[in-house]
Amino acid sequence: MIKDFHIAKREEDISTYAGYVGSAFMLGRASTSVFWGAVADRYGRKPVIVFGTFVVVVFNTLFGLSVNFWMAITTRFLLGFLNGLIGPIKAYAAEIFREEYQALGMSTISTAWGIGLIIGPALGGFLAQPAEKYPDVFSKDSIFGRFPYFLPCLCISLFSLAVGIASFWLPETLHNHDSRMPPQSSYEALEEAASDTKDRNESVPKENLFKNWPLMSSIILYCVFSLHDMAYTEIFSLWTVSPRKFGGLSYSTVDVGEVLSISGFGLLVFQLSLYPLVEKYVGPIVIARVAGVLSIPVLTSYPYIAMLSGIALSVAINFASVIKNALSISIITGLFILQNKAVDQRQRGAANGIAMTAMSIFKAIGPAGAGVLFSWAQKRLDASILPGDQVVFFVLNVIEAIGVLLTFKPFLVEKQKT
Repeated sequence: MIKDFHIAKREEDISTYAGYVGSAFMLGRASTSVFWGAVADRYGRKPVIVFGTFVVVVFNTLFGLSVNFWMAITTRFLLGFLNGLIGPIKAYAAEIFREEYQALGMSTISTAWGIGLIIGPALGGFLAQPAEKYPDVFSKDSIFGRFPYFLPCLCISLFSLAVGIASFWLPETLHNHDSRMPPQSSYEALEEAASDTKDRNESVPKENLFKNWPLMSSIILYCVFSLHDMAYTEIFSLWTVSPRKFGGLSYSTVDVGEVLSISGFGLLVFQLSLYPLVEKYVGPIVIARVAGVLSIPVLTSYPYIAMLSGIALSVAINFASVIKNALSISIITGLFILQNKAVDQRQRGAANGIAMTAMSIFKAIGPAGAGVLFSWAQKRLDASILPGDQVVFFVLNVIEAIGVLLTFKPFLVEKQKT
């Protein structure tokens, strides 16, 4: 898309501009996440979720109709600015699942996010430029020919429209969560519980969340791993499609879509079947620590995978992608659990708003920094130390290693039950 905007003067500079577009959404979200968290705590999770879903419908569609770089930047920024989905959804999951199922609840949220990060680029790979890929179906004179990146955006917007309509039937969970709630609790039980607990909850003074170290330490760690994950996501897409002469795989967008689709399926199976079982026995901190350590050798292997070809390359890159994404989402899931355990239900929206603001700032840095780093790496292919893409994956490993170190005491503290 950036290439077609003709804003980059050199091929190596495309990565930099792509990073700016990726960062625009996160900058917008960083600006308003605390606000949306406060709204969710005062008026309920459901209104924020419904509004945010319809914001996706509008601005994601406009992004697909972008005619230049600045329109793309603006629509992505406004999509993040007006969208407060993630924080309230995390709070919603913590409240809708009873204590013994918290791992499954948080795993569901992080899996949905992780699969979105995978299936989104996969859809882009399969459906972008349809008039060129599928000329028998899409004419060059049609809207899909004039706007070659509109089709994948339209598909996502239609999906969001269906989700937004379905969200009207969500039960509200604000002021409704009680760990003693019976297993058979239903929609009606959730709605009725509001009138019984709202006055009691509002009479209790709220704590200063910034002095809650179990919360703040998990948020800081969340930011570090979010920076890594967004940088990795950006770099992976750039690396796979970059030419062999620059150390890439020379993949087409369809090839990248296939890799990401396989990763999405593997991630779904792992998170919904294995993660809750493992978390039950070892806890979220140990999982995050081990997953971080295992990610380092996986990333180290990427420059060497680029030396393969044929079926060996296909098997290696698919295996590495599945493992890396499963490890990353395991870390994020564990941190979701720690954050929601660290605060009272009345402040969960605000706490997740703070987390989203901080994380969005780091995620905004991720794509932009990754784009600049990737462009720089392609200009130093003959360097004596860490030439080409090796320096890219080395930097990613340094960030991962910092995150792993922060999982130990006295930095990371888990709030104990009282």
